Amino acid sequence: MGIPGLSASRKNPASHEGDRFADLLRPWRGGGRPGAPAIMGIVNVTPDSFSDGGLFLDSAAAAAHARKLLDEGAQIVDVGGESTRANATAIGAEEEIGRVRPVISALRRVAGLISIDTMKASVAEAAIDAGASIVNDIRGLQGDPDMANVASRHGAGMIVMHNPGLLGSAKPIEGDPVAATLAYFERSLDIARRAGIAEDRIALDPGFGFGKSLEQNLELLARLGELHQLGFPLLVGTSRKSFIGKAIGRETQDRLIGTIVTNVAAALAGAAILRVHDVAEHAEAMRMVAAIRAAAGPRSPPGPAS
Repeated sequence: MGIPGLSASRKNPASHEGDRFADLLRPWRGGGRPGAPAIMGIVNVTPDSFSDGGLFLDSAAAAAHARKLLDEGAQIVDVGGESTRANATAIGAEEEIGRVRPVISALRRVAGLISIDTMKASVAEAAIDAGASIVNDIRGLQGDPDMANVASRHGAGMIVMHNPGLLGSAKPIEGDPVAATLAYFERSLDIARRAGIAEDRIALDPGFGFGKSLEQNLELLARLGELHQLGFPLLVGTSRKSFIGKAIGRETQDRLIGTIVTNVAAALAGAAILRVHDVAEHAEAMRMVAAIRAAAGPRSPPGPAS
């Protein structure tokens, strides 16, 4: 089921790129039987991101990395210009735009979709003007009050992330993480409804690593299927996160196996998109997931309930 009142198509003239995102999400909507999740490759144009900070701060290097991820099997590249790790230094909108706009402009004609990872509406607008078609808001439409209007006005895809305002390994939320995430999403979807964002181009991200303890992250992953009750496709972003390191005792650059395990679990629980650093390895893992699903036949498909 969806949230009453969300439009099936945007009131303003449709954006071709937003429509492409809606097409990508369609197999996960309405109880259909999806295949393997789409892969979103991470492109951090930052000096201080927890995993790859400084590696792609040069815009040409970042654009080349994005093309490499697309060649390896990503359907989306997610470009971010501000680190959201714990204790990261906040930057202004103009600096963030200066980091991401040249990269997105350089990717404008690639075959894949381009997402802007930001919590600022002005950055999202500049990124869309440069060629992005998806807004990945880590504040889930509950931060910048103009974010929903920007997405609606442009017909962009919208990724709504659960984030109680606590970044990285900050103090975790209290109580049941699934219940808290569902309640947060209800508020975000009400904002989306009032702004006129089309239902068919919204995905929900449970926000692994944001305001959650190790135990809450693991519980959220184990109970991921419960989030399908809202009727929206799910994006999962566990790549190299600290909770994986805590669970298996590995440093950031040695968490590939742990990350793949979490994403296979998410895929089998019906995730629509996986946001990852290591695209080639995940593309191979998802081919295996697709093969397993194909062998299972029509019985009890995972994914959102109708």
